[in-house]
Amino acid sequence: MARKLGRTTDQRMALLRNLATDLIIHERLETTEAKAKELKSVVEKMITLGKRGDLHARRQAESFLYNAQADEEGEQTALQKLFSDIGPRYEDRQGGYTRVLKLGERKGDGAKMAIIELV
Repeated sequence: MARKLGRTTDQRMALLRNLATDLIIHERLETTEAKAKELKSVVEKMITLGKRGDLHARRQAESFLYNAQADEEGEQTALQKLFSDIGPRYEDRQGGYTRVLKLGERKGDGAKMAIIELV
């Protein structure tokens, strides 16, 4: 069963879309453990679409990812990076594109923290 993360469905989907877009752009995020574990399955599906690389896969990924720009000028959008860099990088790999590393508890509220990154 999927984690609800204390949010309504539309809030949860917006959170996962935002985290997935940021992870594709930056390739590493620090977030709570529950969010990282839920994000893992979403990003794995996006990378699988990036590996396919056809028009239908590109449109499916575009409908999920936000149209966010990278930090520096001249960098690629999340969609461009997914299909030009990340998809071909994992061409020989059959899943397991992300890694979740546990960090310990956050000082303010004691939430379990984790780093999720692309392998």
